[in-house]
Amino acid sequence: MNTIDNKTIPSFVSHVTKTLQDKEFEAYLVGGCVRDMLLGKTPKDWDITTNAHPDQIQAAFPDLKTVYENNFGTVTIVNMPKNAEDREVTDFASASSVESTQVTTYRSEGNYADHRRPDSVTYETSLEKDLERRDFTINALAYNPLNGQIIDLYKGQNDIKDKIVRCVLDADTRFEEDALRMMRAIRFSTTLNFAIATETFTAISAKSALLEKISHERIRDEFTKIILSDSPAAGIALLQKTGLLHIIAPEFEAGIGCDQKGAHIYDVYDHLLHALQHAADKGFSLDVRLAALFHDIGKPATRRYDRSKDKYTFFGHEVVGARITKKVLERLKFSRETIDLVTNLVRNHMFFSDTEQITLSAVRRIIQKVSPEHIWQLMEVRECDRVGMKKVEAPYRLRKYHAMIEEALRDPISVSQLAIDGTYLMNTLHVKPGPRMGWLLHALLEEVLENPSLNTVEQLHERVLDLNELEDKDLKTLGEKGKEQKESANEAEIGELRKKHKVK
Repeated sequence: MNTIDNKTIPSFVSHVTKTLQDKEFEAYLVGGCVRDMLLGKTPKDWDITTNAHPDQIQAAFPDLKTVYENNFGTVTIVNMPKNAEDREVTDFASASSVESTQVTTYRSEGNYADHRRPDSVTYETSLEKDLERRDFTINALAYNPLNGQIIDLYKGQNDIKDKIVRCVLDADTRFEEDALRMMRAIRFSTTLNFAIATETFTAISAKSALLEKISHERIRDEFTKIILSDSPAAGIALLQKTGLLHIIAPEFEAGIGCDQKGAHIYDVYDHLLHALQHAADKGFSLDVRLAALFHDIGKPATRRYDRSKDKYTFFGHEVVGARITKKVLERLKFSRETIDLVTNLVRNHMFFSDTEQITLSAVRRIIQKVSPEHIWQLMEVRECDRVGMKKVEAPYRLRKYHAMIEEALRDPISVSQLAIDGTYLMNTLHVKPGPRMGWLLHALLEEVLENPSLNTVEQLHERVLDLNELEDKDLKTLGEKGKEQKESANEAEIGELRKKHKVK
């Protein structure tokens, strides 16, 4: 385990601790930043604890902007002049990227009637009382930059050395105080690659139902951190073993023991965990990791046994899975953007299957469904699905997919990419705004999807003149359904593209 080098502490943070100490107050770095420095990591947040009260903290920094808008004794010291209205910062910015640090008065806490926040806070005069209230031993560490002293009342340094997540004092009490700490224990286990102490794990299992008291937003934030860790599959497994997953997303538990037969060697639940872990191993985005975790969540509800072939079928599981995905993500209060994208990826993850049967026009349509911006994320989900079956992605097949996508991306895949638009139809061809305009544009798009060479102003102009003669019902049919025609493309360009990817 590393020692702490004061040179690694940002100059602004050092200025804050030194200023308080110069005013004859105690001031220690505390919590996660001390833990991370001992682990040789760069802390994301720098927290300071002191015996100074909030008004005294603010008075110690008359020239800096300070914010005190809570009931917990926490003052935020901002790295900018007190009356600055722009982003002008102090001289400390030249040596530090830290924009602010939080300074909190030593405190003890009253009862937690709602299992979320203390009913009351009492300012204390000793650091010992403040450390006593903290969640885990690895976070109950304080460091004095002035003399290099580490205050470690609960053997947190030993637990860091042994890679253990352990509650301060009684685990049951810690989780009854704030039930979210149960998820935090698992999050630290996955992000730090630490084991959870037996008594702490037992307490989580016993108190898991208390998580229902926690807001969905707070649960989402911890769940997201677990998913973004290096070991998210282990995190989900711990959530399930402790009973927390049943509170967060019980839909996943239907996959436990749901055998798939055929090419799958895992049940649905384990397959999803392997797919998720592959996404983490490859450093894929949160959206892809979520889609990998959810992509087959609809299988238990759609499983049917085919006696003649001695196998299970899961027809429509991607449709059912998309509905379940949307329901879970909405319940956890994810952003609309995340919900829409992840649901879309789950809904369309079955598209890439047989390269010999997929047509280029079909590839264009799947790009239209998920957008050019996200088509490669769909490919990443498909890769996670494949590797989650313990199958190596076939090099030829993968190159074939990539070649077809790159080829399709050269062509228009949405109305907005047509050579003419609604304004052209109104101003040049005098088409009135309304349903017919939409049908016309989509009818044009369908034809261009089949033959990209038609996407010129001249040719689309002439085609609109013909289409505009049709009755509403006929034009609507063309606009909504289009015509499926055999793909024809420039053989020279296709040949060069396929040569690039070494596919036929």
